[in-house]
Amino acid sequence: MKYMSGILLLAAGLTSCHTLDLNPLSEPSTATFYANQTELELAVNDLYRLDFWGNDNEQFTDNYWHRGQLGNSVTFGTMNADDAGVQSYWSLCYKAIARANSFLANKDRAAANTSAAVLKQLEAEMRLIRAYQYVRLITHFGDVPLITNPLTLEESYAVTRSPQAGVLQFIFAELDFAIANLPQSYPASAVKRLTKGAALAIKARTALYTGNWAVAKEAAQAIMQFTGAGAYSLHSDYSQLFLKAGETSNELIISIPRDEAQKVFTSGDAVRDLLPRITGGYGAQIPTREMVDAYECRDGKTIDQSPLYNPKDPFKNRDPRLTASIVEFGTQWLGYTYQPHPDSTTVFSAKDNKKVANLDTRSVAAFASFTGFLWKKGVDQSWADKRSEDNDAYICRYAEILLTYAEAKTELNEIDATVLNAVNLVRARAYGVPVSQTSQYPAATTTNAAELRQLIRRERRVEFAREGLRYMDLIRWRLAEKALTRPVIGLPDPAVQNRSKWPFPGVTPLDADGIADYSGFGPDVKVVAQRNFDKTRQYLWPVPALERRVNPNLTQNPGY
Repeated sequence: MKYMSGILLLAAGLTSCHTLDLNPLSEPSTATFYANQTELELAVNDLYRLDFWGNDNEQFTDNYWHRGQLGNSVTFGTMNADDAGVQSYWSLCYKAIARANSFLANKDRAAANTSAAVLKQLEAEMRLIRAYQYVRLITHFGDVPLITNPLTLEESYAVTRSPQAGVLQFIFAELDFAIANLPQSYPASAVKRLTKGAALAIKARTALYTGNWAVAKEAAQAIMQFTGAGAYSLHSDYSQLFLKAGETSNELIISIPRDEAQKVFTSGDAVRDLLPRITGGYGAQIPTREMVDAYECRDGKTIDQSPLYNPKDPFKNRDPRLTASIVEFGTQWLGYTYQPHPDSTTVFSAKDNKKVANLDTRSVAAFASFTGFLWKKGVDQSWADKRSEDNDAYICRYAEILLTYAEAKTELNEIDATVLNAVNLVRARAYGVPVSQTSQYPAATTTNAAELRQLIRRERRVEFAREGLRYMDLIRWRLAEKALTRPVIGLPDPAVQNRSKWPFPGVTPLDADGIADYSGFGPDVKVVAQRNFDKTRQYLWPVPALERRVNPNLTQNPGY
């Protein structure tokens, strides 16, 4: 079965054709399942697994680098039709679509013993989940097969790609059904489920990604106008939002629960890659210098424009989200002082109450963070203690809705006080002050469309760091061909590090798109990896070769 294509899985795994129904009599099959409310709920619940949800990998962007992998098929420009990641992405989307189609085709078997209201709600959840899979597909592959009913094996051989515009129309219709039939909230005691707000959030994101500004504005505005139970608001503390304490926040619109007690967690190298070496981690999945340089100074100006910026003290006078997201040099982190300076060969251990060898400087440990930076956002002490993590996966939160509204209105040339307020709510929260206290944070005031566009794009980058939204922003803004062709910059090797220029030799020039240029720093920086992005083909992913070998009716995207 592991060699079967994604669309064949759709046919062979969930068809109602009895010749393919090979389930033992002791187990449920499509022919006997969906007979009552319990079975309907089981079918829906199964699609709440993280396999079928998630934003893009941050390593596909200029925010994030993995030392051990050096790059990936996106940032190295090596993506092709045999790429395993592409095949997995396609297959998982169509696996979820197949299960949704099977549910929708058979749900009425339970109508006699399931209330109409419950049946309608479960249908709405399933149609939302199916729509979400198609969003993921069209934003990465463009035209894709639009399959809305279970297929037999023979029917799957005739499947062709449908135009993206038609699939998008289908997505919006499905989301509108979910919006109309899902509740705004559930009782506090209920298991977390998809809501009206979730359907509107997916609609707003989809419209934004496809340039449907009016639709994006209206969907975001509808969420912003929620009142009472189920209304959303920004969490008061940005840094705490991404820890366990934030998992019940009213800011979260879509999140997938994870719990080590339920055996839904991550352990091993994937966790250790994010931890300092001094705690037993690898310091391998790390922020780039570009990510650090993207944060404004406290006066609201970029580092190349602000008199507050000092490259020798880069964390000082910066947007508080910088130190909430990236570990500041010389501060306590997970029980140790974090200091990658090459002369800091020992650091204080709060755990041992003494100085210990500093494994986070490359002068002591050759494979300490090559950029000098470590992620802080979402990481807490338990990761270092247990070498495992079970943080909930955040898919969409209210801050995204506010910035979606602001961007859509800006592109529609409808800049007004509501646009500035939406942006300023996010900015003020970063500083921990009410939006009305404009003297306490750099409030957005410009009504110039070009300036506001730049501000909103920068705001998205720093607000959503490590949340998987940057890749699609680079794609839809057509910035990938610039951002993903620049090298990854690291610190010079300790033996040649000019200590007078620690940690960085000067102010990084940023262009109008916020893209950093390190070419003028010469040997005072080190190129640790070279990105590559082919603008003639990589704005779309290839249709997996395995799918096309099985079904030659599937055409390929240009360049693959």
